[in-house]
Amino acid sequence: MLAVQLSNATSVFVIEQVGAGGTAWLRMCFGAVFLWVIARPNFRSIRKQDIPALIALGFVTGYMTALFLEAVARIPLGTAVSIEFLGPLTVAGIMSKNRKALLWPALAVLGVVLLTEPWHGQIDAAGVLFALGAGTCWGLYNVLTQHVGDRFSGISGLSLTIPVAAIATLPVGLPQVISHDFAWWTLLAAAGIALITPVIAFGLEMLALKRMNHTAFGTLLSIEPAFGILIGLLILSQTPTWFQFAGIIIVIAAGAGAQRGGRRQDPGVPLVEVPLEPLK
Repeated sequence: MLAVQLSNATSVFVIEQVGAGGTAWLRMCFGAVFLWVIARPNFRSIRKQDIPALIALGFVTGYMTALFLEAVARIPLGTAVSIEFLGPLTVAGIMSKNRKALLWPALAVLGVVLLTEPWHGQIDAAGVLFALGAGTCWGLYNVLTQHVGDRFSGISGLSLTIPVAAIATLPVGLPQVISHDFAWWTLLAAAGIALITPVIAFGLEMLALKRMNHTAFGTLLSIEPAFGILIGLLILSQTPTWFQFAGIIIVIAAGAGAQRGGRRQDPGVPLVEVPLEPLK
């Protein structure tokens, strides 16, 4: 979560150069290159029934990033993360077999309200819509990441889906990149951000989802708005209010409570030990 928000905050400077869509596309492109340099999976191990999930995960990964960066270009980072969090929060409630577990997402909602401070009436409507769209993708991303992670070992599934994300976001990203007269350092910055997210951060999430159920993982992500506000303060000088500090405490409490009974049972899905071949 810290890596994701660090990459989102530093992306603001790249957005000024190539736009939100262009930034998301460059991040996916460089992420795909890094993953293929590190290790290239054996494509012969992919079954026909794996292809829809791989394509779907790649699509939602790309647009989760693109829509969120569009939101960050309009509203504060912590506010955008808080609104986006409603996606995985909904998944946490729906996927839970224990109805009492819904108390933790409900508590987190209260924290999200305090973090967004809707009573001020000054939130950019387009920014909110983009954040909600990113949240929808985020909820689907969690479900699909766990499914793909159960099928492929390590980060081999990620090395298959990030290239799909680059292709999926090309229609919105490439036009913005070629229409801007950007500085030379933009590509270097985008490459550095891509190494943090998607390579490191999404890889860690895939490994986490191998061990946790959706309720625990989704509600634990309620801590992410706190990271968003902290990084927004340190990097973007976006100062939170006392209400937002109260919201941080509430969502952290909800995340901690969600960990009770949050360890996954054996998914019973045969894991594909994909041999990794060095890129020649």
